[in-house]
Amino acid sequence: MSTLTDQLLQQLGQGGLSQISQQIGADEASTGSALSMAMPLLTSALANNSAKPDGAQALHQALANDHDGSILSNLPAFLENPQAANGAGILGHVLGSQQPAVAQGLAQNSNLNSGQMGQLMEIAAPLLLGALGQQQQSQGLNPSGLASLLGGQQQAAQQSNPSLMSTLNQLLDQNNSGSALDEIFGFLRRLFSNR
Repeated sequence: MSTLTDQLLQQLGQGGLSQISQQIGADEASTGSALSMAMPLLTSALANNSAKPDGAQALHQALANDHDGSILSNLPAFLENPQAANGAGILGHVLGSQQPAVAQGLAQNSNLNSGQMGQLMEIAAPLLLGALGQQQQSQGLNPSGLASLLGGQQQAAQQSNPSLMSTLNQLLDQNNSGSALDEIFGFLRRLFSNR
């Protein structure tokens, strides 16, 4: 199964990856590797939220209203000024106070520092929502279809990199409930209920 991460990395190609690398001050190989870690984590957080009907409905609506995939049709313009897509705002809602911990955890598993990883995640978040919006449109997904797509993406991410997902899960699981996604869920709910 081709994951959203794979599709996005393919769509970015060398040119897009090069632009992102320049934005965050890292080499292309490190940037590509870090992106392939950040995307599955964000995807898993979204999958957890959409496992509940109200979360799926809210995400479905947010994608239809604000993230229809058009960002991917004009990647060069987005990559010239990624701040315009408000990735920081998306991450702030999705991860809330966990954002530094997530950036730190991802940075420890990459060649980037946590500041670079934070910047990278701000670029990745709007791209991921754009890719989801594109899938929703092209496949005519309703909220439960979207939840199903994300569940499959989450499984694929965990199978492709179980040790990373486990490490990040432990890092984020502040209440020792066994799931980092419990922590992220509250922030996601706020993101989609505010739209």
